[in-house]
Amino acid sequence: MAEPASMEVTEPLAPGEAQKSGVRPADRHGLLKHSREFLDFFWDIAKPQQETRLEATEKLLEYLRAKPKGSSEMKYALKRLITGLGGGREAARPCYSLALAQLLQSFEDIPLGSILQQIQEKHDLQKVKKGMMRPALFGNLFGVLALFQSGRLVKDSEALMKSVKLLQALGQHYNHLQEQPQKALVDILSQVPEATLQEILPKVLKPDLNSVLGSPEHLELFLLAQQKVPEKLEKLMGPVNLFSDENIPRLVTVLKTVANSVKKERKLPTVALDLLRLALQEDKFLRFWKEVVEQGLLKKQFWPASYLCFRLLGAALPLLSKEQLQLVMQGDLIRHYGEHMVTAKLPKQFKFAPEMNEYVGAFLEGCQDDPERQLALVVAFTSITNQGLPVVPTFWRVVQFLSPTAVKGYVAWLRDMFLQPDLDSLVDFSTNNQKKTQDTSFHGPERAVFRLRKWIILRLVSIVDNLHVEKEEALIEEVARFCFFHSFFETKKPTSQIPESEQHFTLPLDGRTREVVCSAFFSLLQTLSTQFRLAPEQTADGRPWTYHLVQFADVLLNHSRNVAPLTAFTAQQRQAWDRMLKTLKELDTLSSEAKATAFQHLLLLVGIHLFKSPAESCDLLGDIQTCIKKSLGEKTRRTRSKATNPQEPPWVEVLVEILLSLLAQPSHLMRQVARSVFGHVCSHLTLRALQLILDVLNPEESQDEDDNVVVTDDSEEQPLGGAEDKSSDGEDSKGSKGSESEEESDDDDSDEEDRDGDVDQGFREQLMAVLQAGKALGGADSEDDDDDEEELGDEAMMALDKSLASLFAEQKLRIQARKDEKNKLQKEKALRRDFQIRVLDLIEVLVTKQPENPLVLELLEPLLLVIRRSMRSNSSAKQEQDLLHKTARIFTHHLCRSRHYCRTAGDRVETLYARLERLVQQASQQADSSVALYHFNASLYLLRVLRGSTVDKPAHKAQKKEKASKDASSQPQGPEAASCLDLSLVTPIYSSALSSFLTKRNSPLTVPMFLSLFSRHPMLCKNLLPIVVEHVTSHTRPRHQVQACLLLQKTLPTRELRVCFKDPEWKQLLGQTLGKVTEILRTLGEAETKSGHQKDLAALELLNTLFRNFHHEKLTMDLTAVLGVLQSQQPRLQQRLQQGEHSAGSSRLHDIYWQAMKFLGVQRPKSEKDTKEAPQATQQSPVSMKRKKKGFLPETKKRKKRKPEATTQEVAAAKPEATTGDQPPSAGKKKKKKKKNKMKKTKFPAQSQVNGTPAAKSPTPELPAMSPSTPTKTPKPQKKTQKLSQVNEATPLPHQSPEEPAAKKRQKKLPQKGVSGKSPQSALPRKKARLSLASRSPSLLQSGAKKVQLRKAKKL
Repeated sequence: MAEPASMEVTEPLAPGEAQKSGVRPADRHGLLKHSREFLDFFWDIAKPQQETRLEATEKLLEYLRAKPKGSSEMKYALKRLITGLGGGREAARPCYSLALAQLLQSFEDIPLGSILQQIQEKHDLQKVKKGMMRPALFGNLFGVLALFQSGRLVKDSEALMKSVKLLQALGQHYNHLQEQPQKALVDILSQVPEATLQEILPKVLKPDLNSVLGSPEHLELFLLAQQKVPEKLEKLMGPVNLFSDENIPRLVTVLKTVANSVKKERKLPTVALDLLRLALQEDKFLRFWKEVVEQGLLKKQFWPASYLCFRLLGAALPLLSKEQLQLVMQGDLIRHYGEHMVTAKLPKQFKFAPEMNEYVGAFLEGCQDDPERQLALVVAFTSITNQGLPVVPTFWRVVQFLSPTAVKGYVAWLRDMFLQPDLDSLVDFSTNNQKKTQDTSFHGPERAVFRLRKWIILRLVSIVDNLHVEKEEALIEEVARFCFFHSFFETKKPTSQIPESEQHFTLPLDGRTREVVCSAFFSLLQTLSTQFRLAPEQTADGRPWTYHLVQFADVLLNHSRNVAPLTAFTAQQRQAWDRMLKTLKELDTLSSEAKATAFQHLLLLVGIHLFKSPAESCDLLGDIQTCIKKSLGEKTRRTRSKATNPQEPPWVEVLVEILLSLLAQPSHLMRQVARSVFGHVCSHLTLRALQLILDVLNPEESQDEDDNVVVTDDSEEQPLGGAEDKSSDGEDSKGSKGSESEEESDDDDSDEEDRDGDVDQGFREQLMAVLQAGKALGGADSEDDDDDEEELGDEAMMALDKSLASLFAEQKLRIQARKDEKNKLQKEKALRRDFQIRVLDLIEVLVTKQPENPLVLELLEPLLLVIRRSMRSNSSAKQEQDLLHKTARIFTHHLCRSRHYCRTAGDRVETLYARLERLVQQASQQADSSVALYHFNASLYLLRVLRGSTVDKPAHKAQKKEKASKDASSQPQGPEAASCLDLSLVTPIYSSALSSFLTKRNSPLTVPMFLSLFSRHPMLCKNLLPIVVEHVTSHTRPRHQVQACLLLQKTLPTRELRVCFKDPEWKQLLGQTLGKVTEILRTLGEAETKSGHQKDLAALELLNTLFRNFHHEKLTMDLTAVLGVLQSQQPRLQQRLQQGEHSAGSSRLHDIYWQAMKFLGVQRPKSEKDTKEAPQATQQSPVSMKRKKKGFLPETKKRKKRKPEATTQEVAAAKPEATTGDQPPSAGKKKKKKKKNKMKKTKFPAQSQVNGTPAAKSPTPELPAMSPSTPTKTPKPQKKTQKLSQVNEATPLPHQSPEEPAAKKRQKKLPQKGVSGKSPQSALPRKKARLSLASRSPSLLQSGAKKVQLRKAKKL
């Protein structure tokens, strides 16, 4: 931490800084006496993390408590903390101040006077330089605050007086400290006892009213004295009236000053709240509010002052009575607040509404036991209107804090204001732009009443919609009945039986208002239906709200003398209504069934819609009742006669058509009801009923049948949430005018482009005719104008202009008509897509609730058609994307990946095979792999269905016998034997697709598709693997060979596939694969292209997979040819690596190559590794050399390992001796440099090699003796670390290379059973190696191990 040079105590350097600087400073203050732990406390105290600071402070206090009084650590700690008070980092000053406060609080024997003296001496304002004045000022200020926070300053009068004087002196430096010293003084004096305050008050407060009203700090000190010691203040200054006519302007000036000072902090100053409390205490609140706030601060036209008034209003709410609240909420301040809410709409503009909502919410939450004050406040805020429209939103969250009594009173007030609007009781205003631009004749009281009623009805709905508002059931019913009655009925003669008929209007309801009320009613109905699923579904009597509303509507229809519907029912419609009520009574007896409940909900909802659209709903009611009767009587008919028509009754199809017509309406409630009803009847679905749904999704069918279902659109209607008319705001109207002008100019430009691009031949001919008629083009008509051609006259020009203008006007109309037609088609397309998205709800319900229904199989191709059409279209419209995403989600998650699926294929087996073949062919013919993936997954789903479905034994016995005689190997075994899956039919389908994938240039199929097929159906994989093996070496493109190798690499290790093969078949398959891979490896390293290089990599990886399989299965295979091929390609690979061709790919290729050689018993030579690392070392830049990790020696400084001469001689003297039936002797064990590595080097066996050829070695214990004609067999290792030895025993082996390093791990082979002969060399490391190997193979080397142990015991 850097400290000023003028300060006495400098902080020590941070850990590590002394080494960087190189010069160690003199220990002037005895820092070396203290421990590093003690000094680190002060570093942690200044860190920004609060937990670290608190922990460091606690540890420092514990450390100091363990020391005796007057210790050097305590002195140093005080000096260090005092020094940190004026540190250069502003964030560290409060940390040191808090630590010093806690230190003084813990050690009360430290006198505060001495600490204050040290602070003043350390940060002496008289001696400090000008550049260090600011840190010194803050050092004194934070020092006084530390004394105050310790809690001891109030008890020490002497230190208190000195601190007060110091703060007064600091107050002179306003540029640096601003009002902080005065605030600290007020905070300190607010905590002192009254006696002390009476003693200090004359010294800090001047007995001059001008001084008191001169600054906010002095006024705040005066108000503090007025609250705590009013008698002393009166003796000091005499009687003072702050709210006199002379002092009010000065108070306004002070409040304006303090408002400007807190402009960035956005908080209420304490002095303003203290003035409000003083005014309430002296019963002068009315004068203070009217003259100081409304006529003083508001008249300044200064927004910080206005925000101060708003905050003062919010803070004053809990302090005011009901009468004072009504007085405050009717004045100019609340009107100014309303103007701010209307005009503050820009994103960057400050909005005070959220802060006011917090004030109002706190007030309502704090006075739950006083509903009258709650109601008065909410009504007052609702009364703030802009030309009749309240400024508060319709969904106001603070309403949730109202008590049930206040909510009931608020609803009653809203209802009365709706019926009898009282515009005079509202605080109405108009903005300046509205006053300038709007026509007074247009904005009359009728418009204000409409805006007010529209807002009130939406507010009533929002109160019911808000789940957090405590409301009674009677209140909900009252609001629902109110909305329903005024939506569809009017009063003829009031009656007490219908309370709504007794409600009188001062201004009658117009058609627009009734439409708003009707829309709000159905929104309320949707809200009630949604809340049923979250809470107790219905009312107290267990019935839904729609049932109560239908009963209320029936009462209204029966009282035709008192009330009348706005649209009178015909006789047919009234009969439909009566039949609906009768059906509802029948459904009540079956209320325990879920299907009956769903039908009841549908019937009630359509019955309520009978008042909105009588003609359509009347027909729907008749069809629904017919479907209900047939569906409920279906069980009885089935039990009586089983010989009836087995087809499902047609009521399901009728009901599906009804649900589709309901989905065509833009109602979310209808959509929910349709989903619910369809979920209960989807088990009775027929193919024809399902086809009705699929015809909507099929674009060709839906375009032909557009007249069947009419999709409605309500985009022209205003949404429920938009309660405010956009035309009311002048600013918005200006902006809209500007945008309209821009749009007009854009339209003109586009019109010109259309005229240029869409000029047809007919228009050209008409234009030429007009020009020729006006003689503008000249021609043969003029016979006498030989040399002097006269121009057209004015009349001719005017006539020509008129003709041209009319012609171009007609052309413009034609262009506009084409545009309108195009827009109409786009809108119809959007509506059609929206309707298809809604219909997908029914598909989702079907596949979710009836996944085992055979009709689900009919959904595959229609859904794929929707996906294919949507992905091919380049449209970025939201409806198109939503349709695609929803269809893909249903197809993938709910259909293909569902746990349950159809298991009763029945007589659909042949159809399923045909569909399966069609899907696979479509997947192979797609242009996009993503689309092909959906088709391929659909085929896998059909395979799953066929495998899970069972066949009838009598029907398939003969077929099974015939197929078994033809192809027994293709029949599944186990559970698949009884399924409908016939591999003889499925295999050709996928074999053609696989052949196309491995031969076609641009195939949409991918490797993961077939891997998914192989993993799910291993028996089918067994039949397809020969095709893959054949294409490994087929004369195709290298990319196809890579794919074939990859398929084999991923498929062969699977356990499910291994179970399907018998041991001879499995060994034969692996042998064929090995032969194909060996053939590819003959051209290893010759590839010049990227695809060829990938082929080499894939072949080697497949070879390693085969080796791992041999090792795991413990199979014996002839690997002589593979070893020879790999050894022959080693020089070529080495040459390519040295040349640097495909440096990254070559490195990977070499790694895989030596992995394969390691399986064959040949390990990678040291020289090979050096050549691999050589190019990497040469490519290092000087920058990378400079940035080497610290602590490591460079290569030039490392000690090189030296080869002992004896080892070199041994290697040179070693000669291979190959005899018939015997293994060559071992070359001997070389000496190690370090003794501790001897056992480690010989713990695991390893094979020696020279340039990729296996060195002479003793035979492994697992290998039996062989003749030269016997091929090499793969061993059966006992441990994972032991590798396969696959070298032909009869082939002579070359010498051990003398360049082989001595440090290389080697393991010499021991003699096998029945083979005599010992190694010519008998060194101790060799004996240890043989001993360790013998201990791991007791069954093979018991005799050899015993001999070694006896010899070792004799030597010891």
